[in-house]
Amino acid sequence: MDFTLPYPRLDDERTGNTGTPGVWLFDSGVPGRTLMISALIHGNELCGAWALKDLLATGLRPRRGKLILAFCNLDGYDAFNVQQHDASRYVDEDLNRVWTTDKLSAPDNRERTRALALLPWLQQADWLLDLHSMHEPCEPLLMTGTLPRNIELARKLKTPRHVIIDAGHKDGTRMRDYGQFGDASRKDACALLLECGFHGDPASRTVALDMVARMLHESGLTDADQTPEQWLLPQPDAQRVLEVTQAVVAPSMNVSFAQDWRGLDILPKAGDLIGYADGEPIVTPYDQCTLIMPSLRQLRPGVTVVRLARNYPH
Repeated sequence: MDFTLPYPRLDDERTGNTGTPGVWLFDSGVPGRTLMISALIHGNELCGAWALKDLLATGLRPRRGKLILAFCNLDGYDAFNVQQHDASRYVDEDLNRVWTTDKLSAPDNRERTRALALLPWLQQADWLLDLHSMHEPCEPLLMTGTLPRNIELARKLKTPRHVIIDAGHKDGTRMRDYGQFGDASRKDACALLLECGFHGDPASRTVALDMVARMLHESGLTDADQTPEQWLLPQPDAQRVLEVTQAVVAPSMNVSFAQDWRGLDILPKAGDLIGYADGEPIVTPYDQCTLIMPSLRQLRPGVTVVRLARNYPH
């Protein structure tokens, strides 16, 4: 699929208004939640940057609570080249794998240093919407993590069609799972990660704007008349909630798929062939197994190449 989503110019937006480049804070002065919306955790995932740019252009201000907007990996964004867009996912280390105390206590590369600068803003947030896009064409996916409060919020939002309950990655902790957002006792701290579609699909921008509007309303920060009516997409008839049971992690560079999987493929029988790793077959562990975000574009040892999921509850 061609990369046709334009590259957003962020000359003004990257300045921010907080002293932290790329971070904006709008405080209503009225009690309410603090919602953080983050984009560009990966420098080649442009849909979220477009959504925040579009939001800032409206001049919207929260009527209750506080709104934090964060353009996160500006170094990755600056390195973007449409001919090699995967290369600007990050500069030194994946910014969505550095959210642990030990990594943040010794910021020895650009992504860890940037995470440390973003940390005070993340720590203020009650709710988080983290906007992403995908290596391969696929329908939007709302990733909730395993905490029931996030699954409940996803169901309240009623979109997109596919909700994925996932436990994270073997190679590091995501921002969405850090601190209060990974604390089961913090009933008020909700975090959702939205995969809006293929990186280069202009539709990913509209998906991001739809969820921005819904989270602003659901969080209580804004009223329905504050966001453009055209931002809201039609809701699906129903949501399909899938629980990831395991991730297939590359043991080496010797990994291949048996077919050109497109994502959300349903393999009917336990033992159906997914691919090979080091010559050994990768097979489905149960009937009606759904493949979540299969991709070899970022293949290296330790990287998740596909997640396996079943209907929830099962």
